[in-house]
Amino acid sequence: MASGVAHQQNEMAQAEAGAEMVLLRQPEAPAQTTPARLRLAGMAALRAGFRAVIGIVYPPSCIACQAATGEAQALCPQCWSGLGFIERPYCERLGTPFALDLGDGMVSPAAIADPPVFAKARAVCRFDGTARELVHRLKYGDRTDLALTLGRMMAQAGRDLLRDADLIVPVPLHRTRLWSRRFNQAAALAQVVARQSGVPLAALALSRIKRTRQQVGLTRAQRAENLQGAFRVLPNMRPQIEGRRILLVDDVLTTGSTANAAARALLRAGAREVDMLTFARVVTDGS
Repeated sequence: MASGVAHQQNEMAQAEAGAEMVLLRQPEAPAQTTPARLRLAGMAALRAGFRAVIGIVYPPSCIACQAATGEAQALCPQCWSGLGFIERPYCERLGTPFALDLGDGMVSPAAIADPPVFAKARAVCRFDGTARELVHRLKYGDRTDLALTLGRMMAQAGRDLLRDADLIVPVPLHRTRLWSRRFNQAAALAQVVARQSGVPLAALALSRIKRTRQQVGLTRAQRAENLQGAFRVLPNMRPQIEGRRILLVDDVLTTGSTANAAARALLRAGAREVDMLTFARVVTDGS
């Protein structure tokens, strides 16, 4: 029964996302005729009716534990409290939290000792507990519906970066991994962040041209070596990148090796600056 509920919620979330994108693409109000306005109103009513019917047959449940919730695509109070939200004060470069408020613009010792290639990083929460479960379900459990909730949270956490961003670019998968996984979770999150913020999305601006081995279990140095030359901006994509401030999007930031490699490729293609936005990030004592 639980798997059936998840499946139906997935379909409902994808239908809602599609409807939202159709609504966003409609002409501005002054250019609309009365029939056009009626069509928009009809679409909104259909979507509301669709959600109501699904809510009756499959009552909304927590996206993490399946406990009952007041609305779809939400977390129950217990799972919400299990998210280790990252809020100020934090390192201005790495986005890692400080135990004490040291004032605005402070940078952590880790960022000073080993500056990242990207300018700034932000994340919604720590990569543990509920966050780890959500990321694993999105990434490996075919729960593409989770991208809606996680992406909306990312748009909030990264609002200071989004104000300055010219373009959103997801961290790509190599084509063989994309075939086996069937979708790129970073691209799914980036699409939601773009829709929430209004910043243009360039889903194919960055390519992963080298198939790297899994990063799990590798040291920081091994991760960097593994990702050397992995990313490239193809020549026909360079005009989209040149002179622009890019916001890279991924699901998790661990050591920063992937983010650095991707940011380096964008900067070599002429990007003015690159920032990083993820749903979760690994936080250690030395971060």
